[in-house]
Amino acid sequence: MNYIQIILPSSTEEENEILIAQLSALGFDGFEETENTINAFIEEDNFNVDEIESILSERNLSYQKQIIQKQNWNQLWESNFETVIVDDFVGIRADFHEPIIGVEHEIVITPKMSFGTGHHATTFMMMQLMGEIDFKNKIVFDFGTGTGILAILAEKLESEKITAIDNDDWCIANATENILKNNCSRIELYKSDKIPTQHQFQIIIANINKHIILENINSIDQCIIPSGNILLSGLLIDDEADIHSSVQSFGWQYQKTLTRGDWIAIHFKKA
Repeated sequence: MNYIQIILPSSTEEENEILIAQLSALGFDGFEETENTINAFIEEDNFNVDEIESILSERNLSYQKQIIQKQNWNQLWESNFETVIVDDFVGIRADFHEPIIGVEHEIVITPKMSFGTGHHATTFMMMQLMGEIDFKNKIVFDFGTGTGILAILAEKLESEKITAIDNDDWCIANATENILKNNCSRIELYKSDKIPTQHQFQIIIANINKHIILENINSIDQCIIPSGNILLSGLLIDDEADIHSSVQSFGWQYQKTLTRGDWIAIHFKKA
């Protein structure tokens, strides 16, 4: 499937983050920021002119549009893909980069038509939160795995088993490749948009968006064990109150919030 790229004028960092969040809610799943522009990418079948122009008209923004052929996608991302270092905890690189020295864990991610390479604030913060939790011998669920990067990190942190799901074919294909590339053997990956409530997990990680998290909050509560850890991101600062309100009835114990730009990641524990 081809992708559509729209090119928008860049504004302040805060305005850019809000615009990216709004476009994400419409199905845009790749973004590149340059000095003067925001380049947003969406699968051609998901492109809705009326929805996009409704958002942009509120800001008096115009845009340019072009089609990115499927076969040109990897070349586009490889030309812009840089290594990511999360403190001294984990380094993320593509296989055409040199190995990263001085980090506890290294993850190799192939940049293809799925996203979650550590560049975005939400992935970065989720990895920071993961570094504060004991994953050893734990049963983990990764909701909306994307490239598989967080599931891969969970295995490197010695989880016993990781169940990872996504509802996008490209994400499943890319995550499969990345799981093999990182020599992982304890990740069960499959295509789904339903949380497997018949299973119980000790850690749940969901880097997705507020709408999907709130839609599935009951299922998350059903399958997290008492004292289990829940890490949520894909969230803006303005989303935090809604998240706290929605989990209040479950008795989840709030642990902390990380903030990076306009984005947040939240850690709860099941009572």
